[in-house]
Order: sequence, then structure tokens, then C-alpha cells
Amino acid sequence: MKKVIGIDLGGTFIRAGISSGRDIVGYVKVKTPKTQKEILKKICELIYSFDLKKIKGIGVGVPGFTKDGFVKKTPNLPIKNLDLKKFLEKKFGKKVYVENDAKCIALSEIEFETKKKNVVVLTLGTGIGGAIIVNGKIYFGNGYAGEVGHIMVSENKDWEHIWKEVLKKMKSEFGEGFSIKEVMKSESKKAKYLLDEVYETLARGIGSLISTLDPEEIILMGGIRDAGDKFIAGINKKLKTKTINPKIPPIRWSKIPHPGVFGAILLTEKFD
Repeated sequence: MKKVIGIDLGGTFIRAGISSGRDIVGYVKVKTPKTQKEILKKICELIYSFDLKKIKGIGVGVPGFTKDGFVKKTPNLPIKNLDLKKFLEKKFGKKVYVENDAKCIALSEIEFETKKKNVVVLTLGTGIGGAIIVNGKIYFGNGYAGEVGHIMVSENKDWEHIWKEVLKKMKSEFGEGFSIKEVMKSESKKAKYLLDEVYETLARGIGSLISTLDPEEIILMGGIRDAGDKFIAGINKKLKTKTINPKIPPIRWSKIPHPGVFGAILLTEKFD
């Protein structure tokens, strides 16, 4: 059986997996390097770590503006004006597919989980990424639709900028390796204040998306997924004042184990 390699390139980690049918039979996660050259080298190392003899193709999810395999720019990575598809195809002699990482997660949801036709997918990590599903298909616009992290939610700052500011405050208070789940367990006034700021920040953007798109469901994904339903309850409490829509759609975490990797793998099927 031909296999496919999926790469999920994130601001903090690079995740790679190899599929056999609908199963991931090999998986690895490494820290994302700091320069474009080092990132490309690490991606190649991860691909070489798998047996390439039976590989049908390679899919890559990238957190940024990507079209036809060309990465225009990535707000949270040092990658700009890179024909990643051409680079990897020349390197490995395999068919390569490159797409925005949130759109890859959306592909996973369409394939494996969501039963809804109109959905917003949000990735909460180093930044805020997004994908929009309309009538069961990903909405691309002119190629770059879905970058919801850059909607303006205050007078002169976009949603992602404010999100980063809040995370920076948390890191200052709780240390480099803090987790939202740990902060939620804290009884300190500072922790409760910062969590309230997180909920407020997310509710602002989500409220705007609800008012604009009226989705049936909002799916969250990212490194803070282990914060669980209590985290979503905190967002929902704030949402009541952030949208005038008659109905607020359900918000849930993605249930797929490695949706970014799976989505990158699915690129080879959906866009072959």
C-alpha cells in the first residue's frame, strides 16, 4: 500500500506523520527552528526519517498565506516568498502539496468528524489561525481566505496581536513552559485576572465571526486543547455580550488526535 507523509509546521513545533490507509503509523514532534534555512533542513530530516520507497506523496501544512504551493508569508515564522512545493519536489522526487495549516485541520474535520456544513475552525497557538467551511467545503476566496487572526478587534490592533500580548503576560507571570490548564488550576487573583483577559480576547474575535458568518459550529484546535470544556465555558460566558446573533453556535475542541498532520496527508487526496 502506498503511504503518505504529512508535515504540520507550527510556530512552536513541527509534527510529522506517515499514513497507512486511514491510520498514522509513524509520528514525531520536534521544536521549530528559528530561521528559514534551519526549518527547511529540519523538514527534510523528518521526511528522510521515514521509509521513502513506498511514499505516494508529501503534504505540508504551513501557518500563513499559501497558494499553489507558494508560501507568500508566515506571520509567526521566518518564511517568506518560498516555493515550498518546488523545493521539496526537487529534493525528494515526490508529488508535494502545500496548504495553510488551519485549512488542513478543516480538511480533517470534514473527513473524520464534523457533520455540519458551515463551520469556522480556529487554531490557537503562537498566533490565531482560521479556516472557513461553507456548504461542506473549504472557502478559499482568491486563495488566502480564512486568516481570521488578523481581523481588527480594537482601535489599532488585530485579534492575534492582542492574543499574543495576553500570552506574554502569562509567560511573565508563570514562566516559559506554562500551560493554560495549569493557570486554570491556580487560585491566585493574578491567574484569574489573566484568564478573564484570555476569555475576553477570544470572545471578541469569535463574536465578530458569529455576527459575520453565522456558523453552525466553531471548532478549536491548538496546543491548549487540554484546557478542556471549562475553558470553552469561560469563552461562552463572555460571548453573550459580543454578538447580537439570536443563536450562539456550539464551540468545541477538535477530537481528532493529529488533525494538522492528517489534514496535510489528506491534501494528497483532495487536490491530486
